[in-house]
Amino acid sequence: MIEEINSSEIEPPYYLNREDKLKWLMRVYGNDVIRLAYTYLKQKQLAEDVAQDVFIKCYEKMDTFRNDSTYKTWIIKITVNRCKDVLKSWSFKNLLFTNYIENKKVDSSIERKLYGDEENQVLSQQIMELPIKLREVIILYYYQEFTLEEISILLKVKPNTIKTRLHRARLSLKKLLVGASSING
Repeated sequence: MIEEINSSEIEPPYYLNREDKLKWLMRVYGNDVIRLAYTYLKQKQLAEDVAQDVFIKCYEKMDTFRNDSTYKTWIIKITVNRCKDVLKSWSFKNLLFTNYIENKKVDSSIERKLYGDEENQVLSQQIMELPIKLREVIILYYYQEFTLEEISILLKVKPNTIKTRLHRARLSLKKLLVGASSING
């Protein structure tokens, strides 16, 4: 994982050159990018590849950043878009099919690293079971702490749609968690 620094530092120091600014962005937001990518793709290697793509894009577009949003919002939007591109790609669909045929299990070690203790693992596993449209709003709202309006802008969806998805996600999680506790209990 990437070494994190205090993310309360919203803007990189003004005197940094492009390379140093990129390093700063990677330290501050690197783990957030990997976590978010993993929630979309459910594969550690793909999440790391997406993170690399995201920071390459940040480096390429750094001079065009207009400060219309925070760096966090900008990076998360790039991450969401890149994950959606990967999900649509033929190679990803082929990889899923290959994994299904080979009967491989999802790498739960990254979930342990990302979500911590056993109680959070159960919750994170249930979140990963949600359809992508519900999963992304849960992750962006609860884990990335974006507002409904910010999520609406990030996903290019109306705020009421975000509210509806969040409500459906909570209901689905509740059903999944009740079901999981009745099986385990």
